[in-house]
Amino acid sequence: MKIEKINENQIRCTLTREDLENHQIHLSELAYGTDKAKQLFRDMMQQAQLQFGFEADNIPLMIEAIPLSTESIILIITKVTDPEELDTRFSKFAPFKGNSSQNSIEFDGADSILDLIQKLKGKAKEAAQQIAAENQKKESAPAPEPEGLVRLYSFDTLDDIISASKNLSGFYHEKNALYRDQISGQYSLVIHQGDASAEEFNKVCNILSEYASGRAFTKAGEAYLNEHGDVISADPVSFFGKL
Repeated sequence: MKIEKINENQIRCTLTREDLENHQIHLSELAYGTDKAKQLFRDMMQQAQLQFGFEADNIPLMIEAIPLSTESIILIITKVTDPEELDTRFSKFAPFKGNSSQNSIEFDGADSILDLIQKLKGKAKEAAQQIAAENQKKESAPAPEPEGLVRLYSFDTLDDIISASKNLSGFYHEKNALYRDQISGQYSLVIHQGDASAEEFNKVCNILSEYASGRAFTKAGEAYLNEHGDVISADPVSFFGKL
């Protein structure tokens, strides 16, 4: 289905044989309000709304049909600002004859197309508002935490953690947390690379290695510590580094 914006009040929709087959509908069904016709016009108006912001709330619409062949058609949909135009321009469609692209299609029930699209505009606008709300929700969501390495260092005493923190507090400002094992009493310092470069994070790890044994760690492992361990500090490097 190809939809083009002609101007602020008019769009052109080209329905090919493939479009009609996808909706399992024949040209002769377009004007009679079948479920298939309703779905086709619903898709058409939703696409026009999303692509071009084509809205026609409480505005009459005029539909002109121009057949390209016996299996494809162009529908020109126009917002009618002057209702009297409907009397002069919106004539009933007559059966397609010949191959001229200037012929029009006439169906006795063509007026029902106008009524149908008036009902569908509300659903198209509702769908557009829902999409806009979802996009706004995504935009307002907090930015994902920077990806990087995570390491855990095990300390036997709090004094060692304080000494290490004082050596790090001047240049390491990424996410870190200190936990205490409820059974063994051992301290676990978890540090994240965050926005630090590989060189900076390597320097941090080298300093910590002078005070404790370290190993690679995961966010899942830290989640386990949060649940089963005692959280001593959410930012021990900064806290203890100022002592």
